[in-house]
Amino acid sequence: MNLSTSQRLTEVAMLFLKQGFTAFGGPAAHIAIMHDETVNRRQWLNDQDFLDLLGATNLIPGPNSTQMAIHLGYVRAGWPGLVVAGICFVMPAMLIVLSLACLYVRYGAMPQVEWLLYGVKPAVISIIAQALWNLGQKAVKGPLTAIVGITVLALYLVDVNIVALLFTGGLIVMLMVNFQRFRRPSLGVSLVPLTGAGALTQIVLPFSLPVLFLTFLKIGAVLYGSGYVLLAFLRADFVVDLGWLTDKQLIDAVAIGQVTPGPVFTTATFIGFILGGIPGALVATLGIFLPSFILVAISNPLISRVRNSLWLSSFLDGVNVASLGLTAAVTSQLGRASLVDPICILIALVSIFLLIRFKVNSTWVIAGGAIVGILISIFK
Repeated sequence: MNLSTSQRLTEVAMLFLKQGFTAFGGPAAHIAIMHDETVNRRQWLNDQDFLDLLGATNLIPGPNSTQMAIHLGYVRAGWPGLVVAGICFVMPAMLIVLSLACLYVRYGAMPQVEWLLYGVKPAVISIIAQALWNLGQKAVKGPLTAIVGITVLALYLVDVNIVALLFTGGLIVMLMVNFQRFRRPSLGVSLVPLTGAGALTQIVLPFSLPVLFLTFLKIGAVLYGSGYVLLAFLRADFVVDLGWLTDKQLIDAVAIGQVTPGPVFTTATFIGFILGGIPGALVATLGIFLPSFILVAISNPLISRVRNSLWLSSFLDGVNVASLGLTAAVTSQLGRASLVDPICILIALVSIFLLIRFKVNSTWVIAGGAIVGILISIFK
């Protein structure tokens, strides 16, 4: 059925608003849910196209799940969809974090939500595992890509740099696959990671909104990696260089970003509110997310050209399988932290059964986990 642009925009807005309010578990979980919604249920694109978007996302700095939402919005509804998807995914999380920041400033402590996360985390692990299985069948195209994926998983667990793993995985697959054509590589788009060149030199200054904006703009433009990497950037800028936050405030801010739905980068909203009220929250949020919109807008039209190049297509295959290796490694770490007792393991097993056997929507699986967590907290 052919839909009008306005109907497609409505689809995009409704999907990512729902995700923004319900997507717990961090980037790996968010991307797994997006795969379920856009590939399995709505069929906006196929597995290979989704993998290509994921690979391209991993090559640029910034919050991966937000960038995937922006990519998917563009796929479904063009340039308006790109903007709508990103805003709708970020805004619910920003509003939730803003509300918690108000409580934090008023009462001087972080509201406790362990009862909710107790049941949600095992459900999220199951959703990620299902997505890994589905995408892995497409990404692993032979022994070479299988070996690259497993090697990336192992090297990540011993703290090898994430960006180095992605690019090395892509280069190995590209060179091995195209070895016979090595004498004349095809011309295509050169994918080069953004570096920290041009990063701002911070000094201890009185609080100001322009400095807040520029600091978060820098972080959004150069940061690769997980929430732990984000923590390192935030501490260097806001605790050490600017002296605007204490270590305790920073840890509370990162925790709020991790236990609320939506992108972890809404930690910026929390910090902005602590420092400058609602104007600070808005400025910080805009600063950290703006580079993602720009980078996706630049990179998305290039993905099809990359896929049509013999050399860069195999490079993207390597990046794709390396990305899944990283996701599998992160999932194993999350699993050890989340499956802490027999009840959690049971929640995870029931969740994966419902996802595979009955193809239950991932949102309902998360809601079910949350309800189980609430009930357990009541009757303990």
